[in-house]
Amino acid sequence: MKTILNTDLTVLQLLRRLALPAAGLILLSIPGAFAQQHPEGDITSEDEIRQFCTNIADPARDQRYLLQKQELERLRADIDARMAEMDKRKAEYQDWLKRRDDFLKQAEAGLTEIYRKMKPDAAALQLQDMKIEVASAVIMRLGPRQSSLILNEMDPQKAASIASVIASASDPNTSKDPS
Repeated sequence: MKTILNTDLTVLQLLRRLALPAAGLILLSIPGAFAQQHPEGDITSEDEIRQFCTNIADPARDQRYLLQKQELERLRADIDARMAEMDKRKAEYQDWLKRRDDFLKQAEAGLTEIYRKMKPDAAALQLQDMKIEVASAVIMRLGPRQSSLILNEMDPQKAASIASVIASASDPNTSKDPS
């Protein structure tokens, strides 16, 4: 352990070194030693606080409104950017959907024409192995005479299912939404 006292120090030098910290401790121990004295007519600290708050209330409110306005403008810009992106994607989707619908109409028309030229028994065998929606669409586009011949050649359960889909397609109470 190191010794704090130097043996060369005199008592006088030691007192000088300890005088300042000792004076600080004494002053800190006296309550109100550094407190300001206010005459009776001066403003008290509560009044000062109230006056300060009153003086800055309007500028603080204005600053708060300005910050809120800036935040709203930032949010508006973000929403506008998102809306622009959504509009762009909507246009792309509508273009894709239009091209798809055009292709399906052409394909369906060509497919219908193929089955129109086939013999009813051969067409029945192929249509009963297709998806029921596709088979129903093809049969609906054929003439009634040819459709009845094809349905007559099909398995009775499959023919009944196709007839049910065709009947529900013409039902006005059926939703147009395929989902």
